[in-house]
Amino acid sequence: MSRDYPEGYVERKVKAELRKRMRALRNTTPASICAKRSEAIVTALLEEPAVQKAEVIALFYPMEEKHEVDLRPLDAALRARGARVAYPSIDPDTREMVFREAPLDALEEQGLGFAEPPAAAPAVAVGELSVVICPALGVSPNGHRLGYGAGFYDRALAAHPEAFAIAVAYDFQLLVELPTTEGDIACGAVVTDKRRFPAR
Repeated sequence: MSRDYPEGYVERKVKAELRKRMRALRNTTPASICAKRSEAIVTALLEEPAVQKAEVIALFYPMEEKHEVDLRPLDAALRARGARVAYPSIDPDTREMVFREAPLDALEEQGLGFAEPPAAAPAVAVGELSVVICPALGVSPNGHRLGYGAGFYDRALAAHPEAFAIAVAYDFQLLVELPTTEGDIACGAVVTDKRRFPAR
């Protein structure tokens, strides 16, 4: 007997299960291996044409306990050539993601589990952002990310249509396919420690 589910229900259930599996896979990968893979990802990003010419670029600070990709060396390389670097911050009033320019040593954990710029740091205006580097628990070759489920990045990318989005992940986080739900925004490229996909 068939059962009617609300639109997107099955996709959300599949994504929730994938999150559990991908989180466990990454968490059980030794930190030393993640560090080496992160180095390879940073090297690949420095060779990306969009990154090379970006004037304003958004990175993310790694949640080290969750073995996220570490982009801190990329921050230093970008600043050395004069690029402006921003980091995600959650607006306390709207609960939406804002990209704010701040140095690494100014970022602090503010209750959401990741280091953010201070609220007084200048926000990047719409139209200014060149590139956004996005974290992922999993990613498909067509650029769709499996995030933590809050939708912060999808809404932020929709608010900055001028920015070229690049999803970064360890190669073992690649998924053959990933169900999508309303509001999902695909990244323009996927970069892992072993390969690159032009998603669009």
